[in-house]
Amino acid sequence: MLWPKSVAERVKTGADREIVRSYPYRSACPSTVWGDLVGRANGELFFAGYTNYFLWTQQPAFAATLRAKAEAGCRVRFLVGDPEGEATCRREAVEGVALSVSTRIRMTLDELAKMGPVEGVEVRTSAAPDAASHIALSVFRFDGEALVTPHLARLVGHDSPLLHLKRYESGGMFDRFVEHAEELWAGAAAV
Repeated sequence: MLWPKSVAERVKTGADREIVRSYPYRSACPSTVWGDLVGRANGELFFAGYTNYFLWTQQPAFAATLRAKAEAGCRVRFLVGDPEGEATCRREAVEGVALSVSTRIRMTLDELAKMGPVEGVEVRTSAAPDAASHIALSVFRFDGEALVTPHLARLVGHDSPLLHLKRYESGGMFDRFVEHAEELWAGAAAV
């Protein structure tokens, strides 16, 4: 290498190479990124956000897309919070917004119910002991890529940062966040 320091400063190596892009706000991530990730996924779509409601407002014909993905063999999962849960009530008081957390969860559950039973689409609510961990971190998986939102203090999800990750190595950032979501899923209750 002629200029190792300059190359090292510009080329991602190690764990940070799994970070495709970061956004200071989830709402700053273009809806086309979400659409492209959903469109490319063939094996796994896992929406482990606490409410997930925004997907139907930002993605055209989202229910039809989910149905088509499931019918083509893609596993589609939604993990949401319990709209009646204690963590949900506490978060509503913290956020203090008109579109409450429980309402946003119910919007998602209503949209999923409208789809009717679809083989390959699963829905669960996080268990009470896991709710605080779930409400603090949203993980959206699209095969080997993920969008992750760590929720900040009193901010709603769209005002919190977002990381776009792509899996490159075992035990990297992608795997760590996906393992977190899988652990929450394992203890969750079917809807």
